[in-house]
Amino acid sequence: MRNVVIILLTAGSIAALVNWLPPANADPLAKKKIVDVREMSVKERTDLGEKLIFGKVGGSQVQGAIGKAQCPLCHGFNKESLSERAPNLLGITTRAGERLKDPRYHLGKPNERDTVQKEAFPGSGTATNALEYLAESDACPSCYVVAGFGVLESHDRESPAVISFKPPISLSIDELIAITTWLYVHDGKEPPSPQEIENAYRKFVPATEWPMPSRDPEIYPARYGPAYAPAPPTVVTITGQEPVGELFIKALCFACHTIPGIRGAVGVVGPKLAMKSIAPKRLKDPAYKGKATNAREYIIESIVNPSTYVVQGFPDNIMPKDYRVKLSDLALEKMADYLSQLEEGEEPPMIVK
Repeated sequence: MRNVVIILLTAGSIAALVNWLPPANADPLAKKKIVDVREMSVKERTDLGEKLIFGKVGGSQVQGAIGKAQCPLCHGFNKESLSERAPNLLGITTRAGERLKDPRYHLGKPNERDTVQKEAFPGSGTATNALEYLAESDACPSCYVVAGFGVLESHDRESPAVISFKPPISLSIDELIAITTWLYVHDGKEPPSPQEIENAYRKFVPATEWPMPSRDPEIYPARYGPAYAPAPPTVVTITGQEPVGELFIKALCFACHTIPGIRGAVGVVGPKLAMKSIAPKRLKDPAYKGKATNAREYIIESIVNPSTYVVQGFPDNIMPKDYRVKLSDLALEKMADYLSQLEEGEEPPMIVK
């Protein structure tokens, strides 16, 4: 009986093994997906960078394409691109080295800079090469402002640019590595290694502000351990406790719109926001199919659902569609209150907290 049991167990084990083995003509087992940007090929990192900037691979050739990083709201990336709010980034990996020679940059002497912020943080110093310049420009856009691109009336002492690894954009270090890789490849250059890019950012970003690894499981770097859970949709990045002027800056409205009374808000990608004059006309337009009944309702509707009514002459799908998540109810109310007071040809109201 004992021998019978052994034979049966052996036969069962062989059968299980045979069933487990893939048939000879089966497709090979799928390769494990690489999710660490440091292990990606240059092409994979480049494609990811393009997707982050323009929303998809190949998006750099599509007019109006904008991805998570939102760079095209201000920057051009091709010869024919308009770049009125910020420098065109075609050739930036070469031009960055030239910027270090600008007397206004004060290479190695940040305390001599005539800017609202002299260093990214005390002791960080200045860039010493093109890659470090790119990182410094992101971490401290006001440390050096390209002539002609400063905040209005700041005499190029202050930049209107936002810091991409802070809210509301909140890029991770792995995403910054991918974007920097794309910039070099776009310029026809061999890109720095992921570690070199990370080191450049670490020079200008204090440990307390270091951008966390990506929450996106598609690109989460494996070396950091299990992926973080995605941020819950109820978490807002703009609370409404900010002064009104800061709300429009943090939400990046200034990049596309002209908003009277808001410093640096002279964008032309989207329509001017003198809503006391404009909103009533939009509500009467036969093309308007929304649910708003007054200017304040129209303003809020336009922020949280911008495709409800697209102003003639301006493209759809450029304005971000996640403001319902990023903005608290208080922030929306404060923005609507301010915009509903703006009237064509009249002085804007005084900004109060």
